[in-house]
Amino acid sequence: MTAPLVTRRHLLAGAGAASAFTALPAWAQGHSMHKMRGGAPIRVGFDEVSGTVIDLAVGHGPRTVQGRKGHGVAINGSVPGPLVRLREGSDVRLNVTNHLEEDTSIHWHGLLVPFYMDGVPGISFPGIRPGQTFSYQFPVRQAGTYWYHSHSGLQEQQGHYGPLIIDPAGEEPAEYDRDYILLLSEFTPLHPHTIMDRLRKGEGYFNYQQTSWNDQYPLTAEDRRMWAQMRMPATDIADVTGSTYTYLANGRGPKEGLEYLFNPGERVRMRVINGSAMTFFNLRIPGLPMTVIAADGQNVKPVEVDEFQIGTAETYDVIIEPRAEAYTIVAESMDRSGMALAALASRPGARAPIPPPRKPPLLDMGDMGMNHGDHGASHSMDGMKMRDTLLLPPDVKTGPGIDMVSMAPVDKLGDPGLGLRDVEHRVLTYRMLSALEPNRDTRTPSRLLELHLTGNMERYMWSFDGQMYSAVSDVPIRFAWNERVRVKLVNNTMMAHPIHLHGMFFELVNGEDAAHQPRKNIVIVQPGASAQFDLTANEPGDWAFHCHLLYHMHGGMMQTVTVMGPESGS
Repeated sequence: MTAPLVTRRHLLAGAGAASAFTALPAWAQGHSMHKMRGGAPIRVGFDEVSGTVIDLAVGHGPRTVQGRKGHGVAINGSVPGPLVRLREGSDVRLNVTNHLEEDTSIHWHGLLVPFYMDGVPGISFPGIRPGQTFSYQFPVRQAGTYWYHSHSGLQEQQGHYGPLIIDPAGEEPAEYDRDYILLLSEFTPLHPHTIMDRLRKGEGYFNYQQTSWNDQYPLTAEDRRMWAQMRMPATDIADVTGSTYTYLANGRGPKEGLEYLFNPGERVRMRVINGSAMTFFNLRIPGLPMTVIAADGQNVKPVEVDEFQIGTAETYDVIIEPRAEAYTIVAESMDRSGMALAALASRPGARAPIPPPRKPPLLDMGDMGMNHGDHGASHSMDGMKMRDTLLLPPDVKTGPGIDMVSMAPVDKLGDPGLGLRDVEHRVLTYRMLSALEPNRDTRTPSRLLELHLTGNMERYMWSFDGQMYSAVSDVPIRFAWNERVRVKLVNNTMMAHPIHLHGMFFELVNGEDAAHQPRKNIVIVQPGASAQFDLTANEPGDWAFHCHLLYHMHGGMMQTVTVMGPESGS
C-alpha cells in the first residue's frame, strides 16, 4: 500500500474543497452514519481534512490487522483518523460528534489552545457525551508536526488517534520535494481494560523475554540474585510487548506493505509521530542517514544521525535523500519484541532486505541510579533501598505506592536510550538538539520545582511524589502568571517515562545556552535518571501533566498544573 503524498500543493487544492469535507465527512462517502454506529469495519490508513471548519465523527467497529481481529474506535471510519491539516494564522472550528456509547474527547497534542479547548475530561471540559457534538474553536498559533488522540479512558489504545500538520504562514526553513507522515502505533485484539487488569495482577505478564540460567543473557550468579531480590528481571524494559502487540506504520502491520515512493536524489521530509499507547521505538533506515529538523513540532538546527529513539507521543521531522532502489524503514520496539516496517521505494514494489531483530537490551546498574556516570554497571546494592529504608525528600509521600527508589539519579539527557548505547552508528540524544529560532524568554528561572516519578511496579501503581492522581486531583501544581520556573524530574523507577505537559512548550536544560535550548512538550526521563526543563507559565488555565504511557497515566502518574491568569496580579 503506497502512502499518500502530502504536499503544500495538495493543501492548496484541498482548501478549495473544504466545504465538501465539512458537509460530508470523508468516511461518510463510503459508510453511512447508521452503519458506523452499528460497527462497520474500520478502514486502515487515513484521508486528509482541511479548511477552517472540519467535521470529525468518533465511532466503533471491528478491526483486522494481519488476520488478527479486534474491536476498535475510529475517527471518520479509519485508524489512524484523518490527517487534520491546518494553517498557521487561521481560525479553526472542529466539530466532533460522538457515536460511541460512552463519553469521548479529542486532545490536540502540542497545540497552543485555550485551556477549555484542550480536551481533557475532568480538567478542562466535561467530555463529549454519546450522541453529542462538541465544537473546538481556536486560533492556530504555530506550525509543525503534531497529532491528536482521545483523553477518555483507554480509547487511545483502541485506535482513537490521528496525525495533525500545521503549515507555516511563511516559508519552511527546510527545503524538500516530498512530504510524508509515518505514524507509529500498536494493535492488540485484547480490550485495553483487560490489559490493565493483567498488568495489575502481574506487571511482567506480557514480558516473554525473561532471563534464565541457560539463555543468551550474560548475567552472573550475583546479578541474578540481585534481580531476584528486587522481584524483577533485567529484561523488564516494556510493560506491554510484542507478545500481544502488532506494531503498526500508518495503521498497517509489518507484513502489510506500506511503501513511500521517491525519485532518486529527491529530498524527502518524513514526519515521524509516535502515536502508540505504550511503546518506545528505535527508528533507523539502514544505509540512509537522517537529518533531524524538528522535535515535537519545533524547528531545531539540522543534525544528522543514523538512528533515534522516539518515546510515546514524541514527534521528529527528518530529511532523507534516498538514492538506492529501495530502503527499509525499521521502527523496532525498545525491548525488541517486534517492529513496525515500511519501505522507501523508487518504484512500486521495490524492496530492500529487512534486518533481523537485534538482541534485547538489559537494564544495568545505571538504570537503577546506582552509579554517578551517564550509564554503566556497578555491582553495589547501596544505591537501591527497599521501602522500609527509603531516603526521599519530605515532599515525597512514602507508602505502598513506592516499592524502591534510585538513590543517585543523574542527568541523562546525553543518553541515547535503552538498546542504543553500544551501537556503532550515530544516535540522537537530547544534548544534540538546539532550537533553530531563538527562544523568546531567556530569563533565569526564579525557582526550582523538583518532582519525583514514583511507582510500585509489582502492584502497578504510578505517581508523582508518591501520590496517585486520585489523591491529588484537587491539589494542583500552581504557577504564577508569566513565572519562569525550572522543573527537575527525578525518575525513582527503573522504567523510562515520557512526561508530557499540556498547553505549553518548555526548554530542555541540555547544555545549550538559554536562547537555544530546544523547545519540547515531551521529555523522556530515563530509568534512575533526572531531567530538567525551563518553563514560562504564560498560558492561563488548568492543564494536564502526566506520563504518556497510557497505562501509567491510567495507573495514577498524572497531575494538574494551574497557571494563574494575568488578572490575578501574581
